[in-house]
Amino acid sequence: MAIITEQEPDQQPKQSPKTTPTQPPNQLSFWLYFTLPLSLITLYYLFTSFSSNSSPQTSFLNLPTTLRQHYSNGRIIKVQTHPNQQPVNLFVFQPPVTTPPPSETVLVVHGQALSSYSYSSVVESLCTKGVRVIAIDLPGYGFSDKSVEVSADGFDGFFGRVSYVYSEIQEKGFFWAFDQIVETGQIPYEEIINRMSERKVSKPIDLGPEEIGKVLGEVVGALGLAPVHLVLHDSALGFSANWVSENSDLVSSLTLIDTGTKNLGAFPVWVLRVPLIREVVLGFPSVFAKVVNFCCSKRIGDLDVDAHRVLLKAGDGRKAVVAIGKNLNSSFDLAEWGGSDGLKDKPVQVIWSSDWSEEWSREGNRVAGALPRAKFVTHSGGRWAQEDVAVEIAEKISQFVLSLPKTVRKVEQESPIPDHIQKKLDEANSDDGHDHHHGHGHDRLGEAQIHEAGYMNAYGLGH
Repeated sequence: MAIITEQEPDQQPKQSPKTTPTQPPNQLSFWLYFTLPLSLITLYYLFTSFSSNSSPQTSFLNLPTTLRQHYSNGRIIKVQTHPNQQPVNLFVFQPPVTTPPPSETVLVVHGQALSSYSYSSVVESLCTKGVRVIAIDLPGYGFSDKSVEVSADGFDGFFGRVSYVYSEIQEKGFFWAFDQIVETGQIPYEEIINRMSERKVSKPIDLGPEEIGKVLGEVVGALGLAPVHLVLHDSALGFSANWVSENSDLVSSLTLIDTGTKNLGAFPVWVLRVPLIREVVLGFPSVFAKVVNFCCSKRIGDLDVDAHRVLLKAGDGRKAVVAIGKNLNSSFDLAEWGGSDGLKDKPVQVIWSSDWSEEWSREGNRVAGALPRAKFVTHSGGRWAQEDVAVEIAEKISQFVLSLPKTVRKVEQESPIPDHIQKKLDEANSDDGHDHHHGHGHDRLGEAQIHEAGYMNAYGLGH
């Protein structure tokens, strides 16, 4: 026992390192970790502020030549997507017709992450075959508006408040509030509150099938296209199917190009949604080209693939494509839709890729089975056939459209002017000695007002 007692004091020093107090944290490290994120946030805001302050003219002139040429062949019309919002600018591409006035009109609606630019070769080839062709950029895509201004209700968390304060500093200067205190002796609280309640924020366009159907209706009505031969590519069927079935009298025929039963587009939108991946994909042309070549098209040229990347980067293009892509109806029943009363007797053609993959060929067989009355033909391109085999696609569309009975359009006659009003007009003309011209032709435009194209409206700069 004595030996054990003598060894007890020797064991205590071994436990002492466990109870030694830790040194206080280094203040230099604390301030380093504090100031580094703050500096990065400041640099980010300075960079975004510099980018957003570039003039619309400069942004447009920096576009690739191919995009500027494409824009010069189009025009801007205004369409109403929501009743409580301002109309948005929509780009319409229609090259001049080189043949006698055609009797048939084709409207091309693009798919996911695409725009009318992708179909320019198909459109130009169709025009040489005696067909009037129009391709549009749906809101959120291409040269159409990619964002809308909405009234802001409150703040979206801490970063929302920081963003508002930063915008106030940008507009009024850093010491504006202090100057007000010195001049008036009080904080400009009421003015700040009023400005908060009246402030507008830019929000990426977010449309679903109902809104896109409304856009198609306005385009067809404004441009006097009805009845029109409708060409739907990729995911366009998912967004347009309801409108087509409800307005079948406005549609002469349907051509579906690589439209799957699940309405999933060829381009993987998730790469535009995941942080870091989206910056790499849109920031490096070679990476974006690899994504397109792997998922969509193997023959697309470098200039064309980079033009798609530029349009997605412009304004809120990426955010709009992601938001709209979430609204795709993946539970769409193609067989039920094709057998509905308005479509069961409608001429339908399906153009499908026979060279892309075995799985995609099996998907084509499923589409053919769901639409047994449709004419089914194949092409030698990829899922973005308009980029791979534009002439072949144009040939198949024109053969189908021109094989149908000629479209007869009803010419709307202006209602006669009442006699008492006509008498007053005649008296006014004789008294004033000059003619009064009344723009009755503009009544057909409705809500979609046609405007001449200008670079301020292009590239998402219409606001």
